[in-house]
Amino acid sequence: MDKFKIVEIKEDVTSRNNAFAKEIKAEMQRKKIFYLNVMASPGSGKTTLIVNLVNRLKNDFAIGVIEADIDSDVDAYTVQQTGVKVLQMHTAGACHITCQMSHEALQSLGADDLDVVILENVGNLVCPAEFDTGATKNLVLLSVPEGDDKPLKYPLMFEVADVVAVTKTDVCPAFDFSFEKVIANVKKRNATATTFFLSALENDGVDQLERYLRDEIAKIKG
Repeated sequence: MDKFKIVEIKEDVTSRNNAFAKEIKAEMQRKKIFYLNVMASPGSGKTTLIVNLVNRLKNDFAIGVIEADIDSDVDAYTVQQTGVKVLQMHTAGACHITCQMSHEALQSLGADDLDVVILENVGNLVCPAEFDTGATKNLVLLSVPEGDDKPLKYPLMFEVADVVAVTKTDVCPAFDFSFEKVIANVKKRNATATTFFLSALENDGVDQLERYLRDEIAKIKG
C-alpha cells in the first residue's frame, strides 16, 4: 500500500499569516498608526472598555474602530455613538480574524488618516490568539466573573498578550476572585505582560490603562 502524504496545514497557514503580520506591523510603523488588538471572552466588557477609552482619547487622536463579529452590528452601533470611524466586519462563522482580514479591514476603514485603530476581535479565548493580526499591541481582557484561573486554562491567549486588563472589578465582592492569584497566573504564562485592574462601567482604574496607551501611542508617533 502506498504511503499517505502528510501535510501540516495549520503550520503552513499560521506561518503565512505571521509573515503577512510582519508586513502590516511595518506598514503601521511607517504610517505612525497605533493598532490595538483587543481580545477576550464574550461578555468580558470589551465594547464598554473600548467606548470608555475612545471617549478619553478622541480629542487628541484620530481614532477608528474595527468590530469583528460572526454576525450582528450591535457593538459597531454602540461605538459609533462616540463619533469616531467604525467598521463592522462579519467573519462568516469564523471564530477569529486572519491577517488578511485584518489588512482588508484597515483598508476599508481608511486607516491612513488615523492615529489609532482599535480592533475588537471575535469573543473567545482560543482562536484569536493563534492568528497575529499585525497589531502594534495585544490587549487581553479577563473579567472577574470568569475566574482568576483563566491564564492557566487558556495559556496561548495570555502568552501573546502585551497587556492584560482585569475587568468588572466592581463585582469582585460577589465572586471568589483573587487579585494576587490572577497576577501570579498571568506571570506563569507571560512574565512581561502589564496588568491593570479596572471597572469600565464605574470608570474606576481606566486612567492607568489610558496613560499606558498614551505612552505607547507616543512611541509610535515618534
